[in-house]
Amino acid sequence: MGKKSRVKTQKSGSGGASAVTSPKEMLNLISELLQKCSSAAPSAGKEWEEYVHIRGLVEKIRKKQKGLSVVFEGSREDHFSALMAWAQESGASSEGFCVSDFGSEGFGLKATRDIKADELFLWVPRKMLMTVESAQKSILGPLYSQDRILQAMGNVTLAFHLLCERSDPSSPWLAYIRSLPQDYETPLYFQQEEVQLLLGTQAIQDILSQYKNTARQYAYFYKLLQTHPAASRLPLKDGFTFDDYRWAVSSVMTRQNQIPTEDGSRVTLALIPLWDMCNHTNGLITTGYNLEDDRCECVALQDYKENEQIYIFYGTRSNAEFVIHNGFFFQENAHDRVKVKLGVSKSERLYAMKAEVLARAGIPASCIFALHCNEPPISAQLLAFLRVFCMTEEELKEYLMGDGAASKIFTLGNSEFPVSWENEIKLWTFLETRAALLLKSYKTTSEEDRSLLEKPDLSLHSRMAIQLRLAEKQILEKASVSGRAKRLHFEKKLQEDAPLPRYEESDIALLENSESKLPIILRQLEEEEGQEVPEEEQSLLLNGGKEVFGMKMKTDRVEEEQKEVGGDTDLDSMEKGQREAAELTASRTEDKKE
Repeated sequence: MGKKSRVKTQKSGSGGASAVTSPKEMLNLISELLQKCSSAAPSAGKEWEEYVHIRGLVEKIRKKQKGLSVVFEGSREDHFSALMAWAQESGASSEGFCVSDFGSEGFGLKATRDIKADELFLWVPRKMLMTVESAQKSILGPLYSQDRILQAMGNVTLAFHLLCERSDPSSPWLAYIRSLPQDYETPLYFQQEEVQLLLGTQAIQDILSQYKNTARQYAYFYKLLQTHPAASRLPLKDGFTFDDYRWAVSSVMTRQNQIPTEDGSRVTLALIPLWDMCNHTNGLITTGYNLEDDRCECVALQDYKENEQIYIFYGTRSNAEFVIHNGFFFQENAHDRVKVKLGVSKSERLYAMKAEVLARAGIPASCIFALHCNEPPISAQLLAFLRVFCMTEEELKEYLMGDGAASKIFTLGNSEFPVSWENEIKLWTFLETRAALLLKSYKTTSEEDRSLLEKPDLSLHSRMAIQLRLAEKQILEKASVSGRAKRLHFEKKLQEDAPLPRYEESDIALLENSESKLPIILRQLEEEEGQEVPEEEQSLLLNGGKEVFGMKMKTDRVEEEQKEVGGDTDLDSMEKGQREAAELTASRTEDKKE
C-alpha cells in the first residue's frame, strides 16, 4: 500500500537555499501565510484565487526550506523486515501473512497460508500503538499540556507525536515510522494544475479548504515552536518544514482510528502499525478492540488462499472522501455519493409550517444530503425532506393538525405512503431538474472525461481527479434519470386516479422494525446526510483512518471526542474551541506507486 521513497538519502540541512534564508525573513513569510489563511472566507467564486495565493506563499517557504526535511535512507520496503521483527517482539501477530507489493494497489498484506473467513489472524497490542495518550507521556507532553490547540485536536497531536518520534533514534516506534510512505497521493501533494482539474466538482471546496487548513496550522505551529518555552526541548524547533508537517498530517489523516482509552472510559485516536498495511475492498467492518487483552483484533473478511492479498473494509465512504483523505479512487465503490445542499427559504410564505413539520421529523430546514450511486438515489431522510419541501399549505396543515398528525410523521420517509400523487410528481420533478442543473456546472462532459482517461500519459493525480469528477457526473445522471422515471410513474397514477395507499396506526410497528421503512422521528439521520448547514460551512482536514472499533461499539464518527480547526474559522476560533469536525471514520490509504 505504498509507493517507493523518492528520496534515497537523508539530508543534513546544510547548504542549499535554506542556508541563505535569515530567521527574520522566514518568520515574515510565515506571518504572511498565517494572516492570509486566517482572513475571512473569500466571496463566492474567489476560492480558487485564494488557493493560488496561499499555494504561492507555501511554495516560497518550501523553496527556502529545501534540504531541511528529514527522510530515511533507502526505499520504504527496506524497512518492512524490521517492522515484522518488531511486531513479533512486541507480541503482535506476525505469522500467516507478510508485506508484499501489489502493483497498482501498492503495498499490502499477503497471506502466507490459507485463512478462513472470520478467523482471527491479526492482533496488535496497545504498547505498539501511537496514541494521544502516548503523546502526552512523551517529550511532546509539556507543550501539549499548555497548548489548547493540541488539546482540542487529537489528530494534530498525533502528527506532532510522529514528527518528534521520527527525530529520535531511540524511539520504540522507529521501525513503524520508517515503514510509512515518504509521501502520499492525497490532494495535498497534487500539482496546482492537477487540483485545477477538479474545479466545478462537488469535491473542490473540501480540497481547497484542506490545503488552507494545513497551511494555516503549519504557520501557527511554526511560530509556536519558535516562541513557546515548552517547545524548547522538542527536536523540531530548528527544522520544522512545511513538507514535514504535510507528511505527518497525511500519515495521520490516512491512518488514524478510534480505540478505547486505557481505562476504557472513552475513545481516543491511534495509529495502528502493521494493521494499517491492509488495503480496502467492499464488505463489512471486521476489526474491534479487545479490552480484556488490551489489543486491536482483526478477523478475516473472507476466505483467503495462500499468496492472496488480505483486504479489510474501510467503511461506507464516498470516492471524494477516499481521494481527499486517503489518496485513491475505488472503482467498485458501492457507497459512492455526491453532496447536495437543500433548504427551505426563510422568505417563503410557508417556511414556518414546513420547518415545523421537518422539526417533528428530526430534520433541519437546511441540510446537506447525498445522492447515491445506486437505487434509490435518495435516502429515507431526503425523501422526507423533499416531501415536506413540496407540500401545499393544506397538506402541511394535515401533517400538523389533521387526524393522526403525529403518526403521519412516521410515513414521511416511507416510499409506500405518498403525501399525494401531486406531491410525488413535484418532488421527483425537483430532483430531476436539480440533478440536471448540477451537471451543467461541470466544465467537461462525461464523454470528454472518458476520452481523457484513455490517454496513457496521464499523471496518477490527474487520473484520480478525472475519475472523481466523472463519478460525480454519473451519479447525477442516474439521479436525473431516476427522477424522470419516478415522475412519469406518478403522473400515470394521477391520470388513472389511482387511490392513495392508506396508512393505519397499526403500521407503526412495521415502520419501526424495517430498515427500508425508517420512522424518521425515531432514528438519527444517516451519517453522511442530514447535516445542518452552519452559517459558516466547516470543512475537513484530518479525516480518515479505518472504520473500527471496538468493544462492539459503533464508531462511524466521533462528534464529541475530537474536534478540528474549521475550514472557514480563523485562528482565534482555533484557540477558543476548535470547531472543525473530525469525522473519525475508518478508511485508510492505498498509497499508489508511481
